[in-house]
Amino acid sequence: MSTPSERSDEDLLRAHVAGDPAAFGTLVRRHESQLWAVALRTVRNGEDASDVLQEAMVSAFRRAAGFRGDAAVLTWLHRIVINAGLDRLRRNKVRRAEPLPDDLDRTTLLTAPCTADDAILRHELRADIVAALGRINADQRAAIVLVDMDGYSVEEAARILGCAVGTVKSRCSRGRAKLAPLLAHLKESRV
Repeated sequence: MSTPSERSDEDLLRAHVAGDPAAFGTLVRRHESQLWAVALRTVRNGEDASDVLQEAMVSAFRRAAGFRGDAAVLTWLHRIVINAGLDRLRRNKVRRAEPLPDDLDRTTLLTAPCTADDAILRHELRADIVAALGRINADQRAAIVLVDMDGYSVEEAARILGCAVGTVKSRCSRGRAKLAPLLAHLKESRV
């Protein structure tokens, strides 16, 4: 018999549905940091991201029997986290720009700096990007984060977000158009 860490995500989800009390916990621990990053980038606030991740995992725990297998389990979990985050943003209706938490380095796109000057520049760059993302609507931000930051294809992002491919393309295009003037100073500073 294989150990929990050797079992596939699909096997763990099936085992959870069948009554295995440890299977869902193993599945969540396996992908926790990635799901945390998705929640954080969706709601831009560490405290809200924790709540979103908890709500999403409770939802996934309860809805596991309804998993159809049309996509990978991780894609299904991403979609639940993103939807929980978008629901949270809609409920809050307040788009706050807040500083990133100190522990973001485990999920950031920017690699560790080599010098103190690099660290300052990277911190400023990160703050500029997060602030700009905070100024576009949540649907556009979710599409851009999935496609441009997490590297999902447009088709995969559409499955995660539960919308048409054309909708993801449109959201990315409109979001990029809104981000361009907000981040134009970054291009100018490189020249």
